[in-house]
Parts: sequence; structure tokens; C-alpha cells
Amino acid sequence: MDGSDLDDDARAARDWHHRLHRAVCDTLTPWEYGTVVRASGYPNYFDYNAVRVERETPMGFTELAAFADRALDGLAHRRVDFEVTGPADRARADFEAAGWKTMRLLWMRHRSLAPTPAGAVVQVVDYDAVQRLRLAWHREDFDYPLTDGSYFVQSRELALKRGARVLAVLEDGEPIAFAQLIRMRRAAEITHVYVAAEHRGRGLGTAITCAAIADAGSGRNLWICADQEDRPKELYARLGFAPVWTTVQFLRVPR
Repeated sequence: MDGSDLDDDARAARDWHHRLHRAVCDTLTPWEYGTVVRASGYPNYFDYNAVRVERETPMGFTELAAFADRALDGLAHRRVDFEVTGPADRARADFEAAGWKTMRLLWMRHRSLAPTPAGAVVQVVDYDAVQRLRLAWHREDFDYPLTDGSYFVQSRELALKRGARVLAVLEDGEPIAFAQLIRMRRAAEITHVYVAAEHRGRGLGTAITCAAIADAGSGRNLWICADQEDRPKELYARLGFAPVWTTVQFLRVPR
């Protein structure tokens, strides 16, 4: 499979994903089964320094890991993104046994109006206002420290260049939940939705996601990604998002 078998929705999700890479990465190098993307200005930003596997491949973990070592030479991490799930599923056990972090991503497209939640007040805040929550999210998702802070420095610079909008729920003047939204032409993506652990179960995830949907504006092609093996996808489905495409990411974090 080379992507030609995708339906219109899945193809639109893939095109949005590739458009973001083209907007940020200064090197996009074709290889036998896909594309290697690198952003020299953001070497520690995993999403923009990766090996994309866009077609069926007979390569297993050993060959793919060796190729990633060559293609991503000079970077502290390794990242292999599968846009076809068959080869990813076959190699998953070996990637995980070697210590790579796995995430099966469900790309979802907004289809219908979201409800208007009552209670929580959501407001636009400065990018830096929610840094404590970003750090908390990172600690939940990854099991290594960011000792030099370069990941956050680079992600901040890129987000501001792309005009990221940050919305938050505040309690006693402190953010306890936030969402981040980026726009490009007539499309947008909600890239972050996070609620502090001690405030979950209060409907804040619903409130902050609905606010981001509204902030995106009507008439936009709106996307969100969810971990297919976690619960947020169910929340997004209730708020009008429908699954259209599945990808699999393997990440070897900096040692």
C-alpha cells in the first residue's frame, strides 16, 4: 500500500500532517519507503525530525532502527512514524523490547457542533502561562528528564512562529487546564488538551476542548489526534470528532 487506497478523509488528514512538515522542515528526503524529515532549527523537536514510513515495507525492527540511525544521525533521539499500520504492528514488539516508546495515533476530523459546557470559564492566555502544565504533561508521557530544556525552548519558538493560540481554565489565578490550537489557511488542529491530574473528573477536558473548537472558527477543517489506546478519543467523539486515519509512532528518547 502506498496511500492510494486511503479514502478522502484519511487522505486529507495525511495531507494536513505533511503540510505541517513542509512548513517547518528544511530537509525532506525521499527514501525507498517514504520520507525522512528534518528541521535543522529544531533538532530536539521529535515531530519534525523523523523517518516517515509511507508504504508497505518488508523491513523489520533491526533494519528500520539501523536506517533511522543513519537518517537521523547527529540527533539525540530516534523517531520512526508509520503511516501504514501493518508493518508497524508486525514490528511493534521488537521496538518496545528495545526500549522505544510506542503511540498509536487516531487522527480525528470535526464533523458536528460540540455542546456548550456550563460552569468552567475559558480564556485566552499567553503561551508561557501554562508552562507548569506542559512540564506536568511531559512527566506523564515520558520517563526521562529534559535536563537542558531545549525541547521546550524549540517547541515554544515554533509554536509562536505558527501563531499558536492557548486557552486555559484558571483557578485562583493559576491555569489548571489548557488547550492549544494552530491554524494554517482554512485548516486548524487542536494540538494540546491537558487537565492537571488533581482537577480531572470535573468536566474541564470537555470545557477546554469545546472552547478550542469554537476558537478555531466555523468553516475550518479541524483536526485533533488521540492516543488510540487511551480514553480521550471517547471525549473527542462526543464533541463531534470522527476517526479517519491511524498512524503509529515509535520514539527512542534521548539517552
